[in-house]
Amino acid sequence: MNHVVIMAGGIGSRFWPLSTPEYPKQFIDILGCGRTLIQLTVDRFRGICPDANFWVVTNGKYVSVVNEQIPNILASHILAEPAARNTAPCVAWACWEICKEDANANIVVTPSDAVVMNPIEFQRVITNALSFTADRNAIVTIGIKPNRPETGYGYVLASDVVEGEIHKVVAFKEKPNLETAKAYLDAGNYFWNAGIFVFHANTMVAALTKNKPNIAADMDKIIETGDVATIFPSCEKISIDYAVMEPSAAAGIVFTHPADFGWSDLGNWQSLHEKLQKDENNNASVGNVKFLESSNNVVHMENAKRVVLQGLDGYIVSEKNGHFLVCKRSEEQRIKEFSAE
Repeated sequence: MNHVVIMAGGIGSRFWPLSTPEYPKQFIDILGCGRTLIQLTVDRFRGICPDANFWVVTNGKYVSVVNEQIPNILASHILAEPAARNTAPCVAWACWEICKEDANANIVVTPSDAVVMNPIEFQRVITNALSFTADRNAIVTIGIKPNRPETGYGYVLASDVVEGEIHKVVAFKEKPNLETAKAYLDAGNYFWNAGIFVFHANTMVAALTKNKPNIAADMDKIIETGDVATIFPSCEKISIDYAVMEPSAAAGIVFTHPADFGWSDLGNWQSLHEKLQKDENNNASVGNVKFLESSNNVVHMENAKRVVLQGLDGYIVSEKNGHFLVCKRSEEQRIKEFSAE
């Protein structure tokens, strides 16, 4: 059966003051649509698998928030990490736990904080990928068709079609400089790496056992003893990209499904500005905001009764729990510095 694993342990530090380590962005209605990012993630997978087959891997301190926001999830399917060890141990733990319940599981692993504007097309692509991995030793990564020379994403280099819309992956590429990103866009066979992976449980267990036997051994011990608190924090801290995807691509078992469903990783204020509806002066806002002689701003003030902004051009304005940010959009990369106590 199909299972969906939602990775929800990040702290979203680039979205301060909205997102904090105590209450990060995946649990916030950042689009002002009435649903948090993790709820939107669950929504778009409904129909791919039953409620009983959703899993969330998160930090231990967020378990109560997950229960509150996804009330249908089984308590045993909320895997509470006692320490952040990056995505390889996260994915591994989920796979080992799923295999206890369903040795023939077909799995999708997804971040909790991305945005998809066309969920119907999203479901079509995911269904295709699940069909491909169901009876193959294959891992499919969803490759987003780029519409600009983006330097903030990693890329997937694809070769020929092997079946339907599925392409072989030649290599994964790090975040490029602008010149390289332009060349990728022109080439036409480079896609953004969305961090959404599809595979049969046996495939991932075998890939981890081969490429990271230390992590596989740690997972065996966790399943044997149930001692997550001691064993998990000692796992190697490494991403699933480095641990599995890159060596598996070299081994010829990684594929990509190119897709265009309005995806954004919603990693910063710039990406939020892109996704929100804009007024005639390119202002984007959430909340009761009135703009006067202002342009090119992004404002998130959902808890304020009324906000009036006059004469601002190119600013980020946000407030959460008494923390207030007003800064130039061009200075967004300094937000971690601004938020430091």
